[in-house]
Amino acid sequence: MAYINLLPWREEALKATQKEFFTLLAAVCLCAFALIFSVNLYFQARVDGQTARNQFLKNEIQKLDIQIAEIKTLNDKKAALQKRIDVVEQLQRSRNVGTQVLDEIAKIIPNGIYITQLDKKGNAIQITGKSESNNHLANMIRAIELSDLFTDATPESITSDDGSPKLLSNFKMKVKIKGLVSDPDAGLTNAAKGANK
Repeated sequence: MAYINLLPWREEALKATQKEFFTLLAAVCLCAFALIFSVNLYFQARVDGQTARNQFLKNEIQKLDIQIAEIKTLNDKKAALQKRIDVVEQLQRSRNVGTQVLDEIAKIIPNGIYITQLDKKGNAIQITGKSESNNHLANMIRAIELSDLFTDATPESITSDDGSPKLLSNFKMKVKIKGLVSDPDAGLTNAAKGANK
């Protein structure tokens, strides 16, 4: 007699195949999830590292900005101090200027020129005097231009004095002194203001 298997073997085989499929699918999903999670952790670590570097750079830039501001302040103080030093040096050079002016005037005045008045204002000298001829005045102006102490000789007026027995002409001339501060007190005040900023 023939043997007949009445058990539902096809259903069991299908269930076994489905169980194997779902197990494999779960394993693949688990591996995919682990891979995605690892990649996410890696890139998150990279982003966090870059954020930390950016923050570090921002902090260093802020420190450098503070140092730059301090350097600018120091440069301003240095410039103000240099101005004060320059003014003091100019005042030091001009300390004996009265003696030097009189000595230089004695050298540059030719015969036939007579000085009656000298007025000093700032770095300019107003010379008032009498001249026997215009040639003597021209020689004096040339001597002033060649002088180491004087510059910019500017005649302001030349008038004849008909009442004088020697026919002397009156003249006024403005001369500048080289290397002097126009107003030493103002120079010191400005330098002091610059140093106090």
